Amino acid sequence: MSQYPDCSGKVALVTGAAGGIGAAVANALAAEGAQVAAVDRDADPLELLVKAAHSESRTITAYPLDITDRNGVGATVERIERELGPVSMLVNAAGVLHPSDTLSTTDTAWDSTIAVNATGVFGISRAVAGRMVSRRDGAIVTVASNAAGVPRSGMAAYAASKAAATAFTRCLGLELAKYGIRCNVVAPGSTDTPMFHGLFSVADPVAKAIAGDPATYRVGIPLGRIAEPSDVADTILFLLSKRARHITMQTVYVDGGAALGG
Repeated sequence: MSQYPDCSGKVALVTGAAGGIGAAVANALAAEGAQVAAVDRDADPLELLVKAAHSESRTITAYPLDITDRNGVGATVERIERELGPVSMLVNAAGVLHPSDTLSTTDTAWDSTIAVNATGVFGISRAVAGRMVSRRDGAIVTVASNAAGVPRSGMAAYAASKAAATAFTRCLGLELAKYGIRCNVVAPGSTDTPMFHGLFSVADPVAKAIAGDPATYRVGIPLGRIAEPSDVADTILFLLSKRARHITMQTVYVDGGAALGG
């Protein structure tokens, strides 16, 4: 039985859909009957996502796109609406992480991080929101990070980009509220994704994340576990649904308490 029947038949655009949280969101929305436009710059894993969904009679369509391509963003959104219908839900899940202390961060790493995590969110949100406004309907969720609100050693570029995406999404929510469009942020902590495992060179990165690291002033995770991508996806689906019809401009932490309440 569907948990969110109002998602059925709606078009949802999910960026970063080829893996991790983005893939979990795409699959969860498709399971609720949404037509999912899966956007990612990695075409091969995107096709695998689509094939797996089709084998379970779920509707996911691949739209390969690098969201830093400003011309490509507009053209892709237009194509999605032409082929699938009006986009009612947007999930900004695309993200990159180049861990490095500030003094060692290269210009290229900084520019890439900001381009995807902040400017990319701006570009695709602007393209989709402009169409939502004319219909006076829609919901947008941006996947940020608890690092946007809590200092993290070796993650300055990432934290700055996610803080920018958070502030942008909340401002967008204020501007679009008069049209009935809601914009919220989900801030995960350590989540069992390839990005998380790429952060650590230790044998048991999960145990390290849960325990914390006093040497870098990083607390552990009070709930004693890291998130599954589905934990984050569940929160996103709630915020997209009519059950959250009176929630906008909010940041929901999904981090097991790691940010100590944000």
